[in-house]
This record gives sequence, C-alpha cells and structure tokens, in this order.
Amino acid sequence: MTTFDKYPTTIVSERKHDVWEGSKHIVEQLKTIALDNNLIAIECYPGIDLDKLYRDVIQPLNADETIFTDDLFYSHHTITDMIKSNLTEDDVFGTFSPHSLKEFLDDKKVKAVKEKMKNNDKKTIIIYGMGASLFTEECSLIYVDISRWEIQQRFQQGMPNWKANNQNEQVSRKMKRSYFFEWPLADRLKKTLLSKVDFWIDGNDIENLKLISKEKYLQGLKQIVSQPFRLVPFFAPGIWGGEWMREKFDLDKDPVNFAWCFNGVPEENSIFLQYGDCIIQTPANNVVFYYPTELLGNKVYGRFGSEFPIRFNFLDTIKGQNLSLQVHPTTEYIHEEFGAHYTQDESYYILHSEEDAVVYLGLKENIEKEEMIKDLKEAKKGNKDFDDEKFVNRMRIKKHDHYSIPGGTIHSQGKNSVVLEISSTPNIYTFKLWDWGRVDLDGRPRPIHLHHGLNTIQWTRDENWVKEHLTSPNQLIAEGEGWYEEKTGLHDLEFIETRRHWFSKIVYHETHDSVNVFNLVEGEEAIVESINGEFEPFIVHYAETFIIPEHIKEYSIRPHGPSVGKTIATIKAFVRV
Repeated sequence: MTTFDKYPTTIVSERKHDVWEGSKHIVEQLKTIALDNNLIAIECYPGIDLDKLYRDVIQPLNADETIFTDDLFYSHHTITDMIKSNLTEDDVFGTFSPHSLKEFLDDKKVKAVKEKMKNNDKKTIIIYGMGASLFTEECSLIYVDISRWEIQQRFQQGMPNWKANNQNEQVSRKMKRSYFFEWPLADRLKKTLLSKVDFWIDGNDIENLKLISKEKYLQGLKQIVSQPFRLVPFFAPGIWGGEWMREKFDLDKDPVNFAWCFNGVPEENSIFLQYGDCIIQTPANNVVFYYPTELLGNKVYGRFGSEFPIRFNFLDTIKGQNLSLQVHPTTEYIHEEFGAHYTQDESYYILHSEEDAVVYLGLKENIEKEEMIKDLKEAKKGNKDFDDEKFVNRMRIKKHDHYSIPGGTIHSQGKNSVVLEISSTPNIYTFKLWDWGRVDLDGRPRPIHLHHGLNTIQWTRDENWVKEHLTSPNQLIAEGEGWYEEKTGLHDLEFIETRRHWFSKIVYHETHDSVNVFNLVEGEEAIVESINGEFEPFIVHYAETFIIPEHIKEYSIRPHGPSVGKTIATIKAFVRV
C-alpha cells in the first residue's frame, strides 16, 4: 500500500467560517454583498466556465443589469492578429506577450460602460468575465480562479481559449496560446488586484463552486509560507511513459501510462487549503504572488521577482521508451531569440533504474560535426533513422546517480528508469533533435526543432567533458554522528545548488537565504521540525516533494515512523545567492 499522499492538504481552520460551498450558498452571500455595494465586479481567470457561472451564480442574483466583459473586447480575429508575432507560426514556441488587457478593449464600449457605472442610480450592476476589475474601483471585487492543470483538462474536452474560436484546434496549440498570451496577461492583472479582492471563488469544480473571504484566504496563504508544505501533484501520460508511478503511487488503471508527475512546480500545481470540512483549491502561484519574500527570500526575489525558480518533477520510463533526444538553449540564446532572462538548466537524479537503464548525455569523442548535422536533417525528413550510437554519448546509470544538464548539452533519458528532474524551468523551450521516428499519443508527428537545436548545441561537451563536469561528484561537505552531507550537483553554469543528506539521526538545516525544495529519495518516512517551535512537525513520505519557505531559516529533519533506526536520504535544492 502506498504512503505517497496524492492530495496533501493544509488545515487552516477547524471551522468553516467565511467559506461558502455550492452555488446556492454563494448566491445568498453575494446578495448580502449587493446590499452594501450595488456594483459587483467578478474577475475571471481565463478557463473559467463562464456559461455555467452565469447560469448558477450570476443570473440568480437578479441584478438590474448584467454586463459580460467579452462583449467589450475586440473580436477574436482582431485580438489574434494583434498577438500574431507572439504566437508565431511554430507549433510549440512563441514569445511572451508584453500586452496589458486594456489594449484589447474597444474604447467606445468601455466609455459607455464606465459612464453607466458612474451615473448609476442605485441599480444593482454586475460585470463579469476577464477584465471585469478594470471598469470601476468603487465595487465589491470577486475573483474566480482556476488551476492550470484543470484548464488543460478542459482544453482536452473542447474548451476554446479566451476570445478565440478554436474549440476544435489541437490541445498543444491551445496550450501555446495560453502559455504565451493568456496566462501572462491574466497573471499581470492578478498581481495588481491582490490587495483589492474582497472574495475568491474556487472555480476548479464547476459542479461545486466555493467562495471564501479575503481574510480567510490570506490566512491560508500566510500559513503556507509559515511552515513546510507540499503541492498537489498531477500525473500525465506521454508517448514514452512508464508504469513505475502507477504501481508505486497507486494511480488509476485506465490511462495508457504515466510519463510525468508534476509535484514541485508552483506555476502548474495547486494547493489544498482546508476550512472545516471544505477544501479550497488554489493555484500555488498565488502564494508566490502574495508572499514572495517570505517564500523565496529577499535575495532570490530580488533576482527573479515573483517567479519560483526551482522545479521538481518525475519522468517515468519503466517499461516505456526513451525520451526525445533534445537540447535546451543557453542563456544567451534564449534571451536573444525569445526574450527570456534565464534558461532551462536541469539535472537528472536517478530515483529508480533497471539493469539496462542508460542516460544520453553529451557527444562522443571526435565526431564529425557536419556529418551529425546531415544525419539529423535526413532523419527529420524521414529518409533514415538518426545513428545515435555513432554520435551521442551513452552511459549506464544506477539509483542515486545525479547528472547535471546545463543549457546547450544534448541529452535524453533512456527507457527503464525513473528520474527526479531538478531544474530551473520557467519556460517550455525544449528543442527536440530526434524522436526515434515516433508519433505522439494523438497520432501526430512530434515536432522537431533542428534550427534552434543545432544553433544551441555546445559541441565541445563530449564524453570526457561530461565525465569531468556533469557526472555525480558526490563531494563530502559535512558530517556528524549519524549523518553526512554531499554536494551532488549541479554544474557551476547552473544557479541551483543541490545537497544530499544520508542520515539515521537528526540533521539540522539552514535555508541558505533561499527557498528550499526537497524530496525524500530513500526511506519510508521523515519528519521536519522547527528549531524554535514556529511550525507544527511535518511528516513526509518516500518520493514526496516538499518546500521550506526561506524565512523559516533553520529547521531539522530526522527519520520517523518505520524509518526510525534506518539510514534514509533527502535531496535538497536551493538558489546560489
């Protein structure tokens, strides 16, 4: 039986006070709000089911006038044309939209609505949809939020993008529009509203919406940054996916496989906050937006702003296939080509491996560069298979190996292993060079990006360079009774530091002026405890990723439960500052 908690929840309050569950109770509360302020703005993150929100919540309020913001923006044709340069013609890559939401509004319609609100003679007016907060500050502001994972599920079910008539477009294209346009746009607006929102609505479960007061919501977020916490993991299939996570974490039997587990990615994951018997699901990014210095630390926040710069996720290829042969851009390339200020440096921590498991990392000695380029181009055309054995360095791997993969390094995870990927991944710029001639789960060929890939490969990173610079250094840093600490990576080109602790007794930690991200990579159970009693003891289980906010400063970890008396291990990541 698995001990991995797939639904980690933070208990904020034993009472369900200032939390309303279900459309009926939400309507009753909003009617009370309308008695105090007859202007109500309901701001919505893109991806909210606006039709159902209208039927179940807005229409029953019986307002004197209801205004839908989508009617006040330019047409979907005009908006798509305005962001054409950001979306590009590429199937995967674009550039992040610098626009503000106001740029897409029809000025004449906006003026008319603002005049109507300004001259309102105590009629109840409700304005709802994306951008509702832009029309008046003299209102009660409700924010309807949703997780990115839920948005992706709705795309799968045929939901279009915001202001786009693309219900039948492939999901990857919808995701691209969200990633480079809608989400940056909505997040920039959200950050300006944090102090203004009066109530939040959890819009993830369309059949059971939940309303929470600003005070109770902030109580939950404040508690999150005052203790160790976990994000709600989600699991996704992939063409190369495996079976280890399905068995180890007791996952559903129906999906074709499980390739990914996103379990330490605030941009993608959610947090569960519990009030009485009611659980509020909120994007983990909101914690970063509201309390960036408490979570990240002043130095990390000063360097990255309100972005979480460390990412933990699993890649499972047990009984599966190789990942694509790929390369990530160097910092210089990603800045010049895409305008991003840091790149996808990463590492592979081997959580589990079979005897035949390998990692592809770097190039073989003395290869002919032009010959390899020609081979890749012919493979992309479908004229031949790429001869990876001739050009790419391949190494046998074992459990607890750790390999650094700075941008510009050609790499791939082979079949029959489970990788804990520790990386700085603020973006999706993975340049596939060769994909073993496969099509994806949707039957479409997987996109190959030779132009970008060949321009970013660092050709001097051959077998000898990889062995010297990228293979587990396991440098002893410190030791004491019942424990020792190793530096396992990452390369000096990368800004993330990783430390592994092996311990059978208590280990004392510091945050190093940075948020700390952990995974229990060996052992059944550990407990995280406060040095000065500022948070309750926090129990973690094998393979669970957990986060320690920077402002905690000092804490301890020791074996717990079935692990008492045994030697267990954690991997810890923080930003070098």
